[in-house]
Amino acid sequence: MISVLLVDDQAIVRQGLRSLLSLEPDIVVVGEAADGEQALRLVAQLQPEIVLLDVRMPHMDGLTALRRIKNLAPRVSVIMVTLYDDPNYLLEAVASGAAGYILKDASREELVRAVRVVADGGAIIDPTMMPGLLRQIAQILPVHGVPLLPHEELAERLTEREIEVLRLIAKGYTNQQIAEVLVLSPTTVKTHVQNILQKMNVSDRTQAAVQAVRGGLI
Repeated sequence: MISVLLVDDQAIVRQGLRSLLSLEPDIVVVGEAADGEQALRLVAQLQPEIVLLDVRMPHMDGLTALRRIKNLAPRVSVIMVTLYDDPNYLLEAVASGAAGYILKDASREELVRAVRVVADGGAIIDPTMMPGLLRQIAQILPVHGVPLLPHEELAERLTEREIEVLRLIAKGYTNQQIAEVLVLSPTTVKTHVQNILQKMNVSDRTQAAVQAVRGGLI
């Protein structure tokens, strides 16, 4: 069961998201928060797999809340929920720890798919955007409050095969594409990806690639 925390200052938005997700047998909404401070308390208390986090909130904006959530619980995946499809915002959100973002006018199918993909360690960012996004992130100074592992520690934690897989993840390759390039089964690749996420203490493949670029591993 995929546990989800909803964070939005508007109750009607939270109710709408809850209604959409409650139709799925493998997803459960474990809590709701109306602001960033409440979200931090509930993340610590409930340890959800996914946080759907609003961008604009009183007292603490979404990006600040995102950084604090990732610092508190780096294995919790955060999907930003926004009204605007803004590439600059995507860059800042991913650099700050987000798995990606989804628009508030997305369909139920898009929302559910995003939750499931991220819960499985996948990426909801268009694969063709990933290399360019990482190049831009590499030029940004490390974001305050976002944990970062140095190159040496990353290299020690990962096997040579895992580093190969990680480099292909950073190119935007899917598990199937990685399997074809490395002549492995998709199941084996999925196992490698899960091991990479665990060893790097990150929530999803997007953040694994971000941390690898930031740490100088790739």
